[in-house]
Amino acid sequence: MAMAIKALARISVNRKVETVALKEVQPLTGYIRGGVTALASKKSYPVYLDETATLFEQMTVSGGMRGMLLLLSPDDYLRAANGTLGAIVQK
Repeated sequence: MAMAIKALARISVNRKVETVALKEVQPLTGYIRGGVTALASKKSYPVYLDETATLFEQMTVSGGMRGMLLLLSPDDYLRAANGTLGAIVQK
């Protein structure tokens, strides 16, 4: 995971990135754990997707509620979330 965090910092043009503590998720996003989504969120957050996602026809993302999942293509997700594709996961 440390390598992925460093790669994410690189593609997001930040010196350092870190995950958000669970207790900060709901106040920060307005969503409960298991329902956090970049789609139609109250605030706009940057979205980064590993380039290997494009190897698949469809992917599953949170629909904004715990247990609600959306199935869509990586290209549609990137477009809807105004996301950036990059090399995050190390092989």
